[in-house]
Amino acid sequence: MNDPVSSAPSARPIRYHWEDFEVGRVREFGRCEVTREAVLEFAGRYDPQPFHLDDDAAAASLFGRLAASGWHTCAMAMRMMCEGYLLESAALGSPGVERLTWPAPVFPGDVLSMRNTVLEARPLASRPQVGLVRSRSEVLNQDGQVVLSMEGVGFFRRRDSGPPPAGLA
Repeated sequence: MNDPVSSAPSARPIRYHWEDFEVGRVREFGRCEVTREAVLEFAGRYDPQPFHLDDDAAAASLFGRLAASGWHTCAMAMRMMCEGYLLESAALGSPGVERLTWPAPVFPGDVLSMRNTVLEARPLASRPQVGLVRSRSEVLNQDGQVVLSMEGVGFFRRRDSGPPPAGLA
């Protein structure tokens, strides 16, 4: 994975439009090594609960040892999705995540990857140049265990529907 502190990625050619997200399609991508330093840095800035910051507190918690914040896991997932396909897509944003779970903790030393499954794809009636894609994204650790699962919607420009409406160019 690229250095998360690096500058914004340069523009990439568009490879994926709404038509490339067929229902049932599964994409597997990404590789993110979780470091102790990153866990501590994220927790210190955004989720300073003791089990994310202190070995003794973590040992006494349900995790049993230092664990990454679930929100840190979400941030790592977003980076993998950007590098895996979003930065090369005609993505137009998202109204949000509908379901999010952290079925297992993430620990320093874990190596994460992603699996994305398209659940629904349809054009928007109100904006025919835009398609909706509902998908399930799962983050897996090096043992194939799901550590994050989320379902949500993204909007993508359609390839073959004419010029985009004003504001979407």
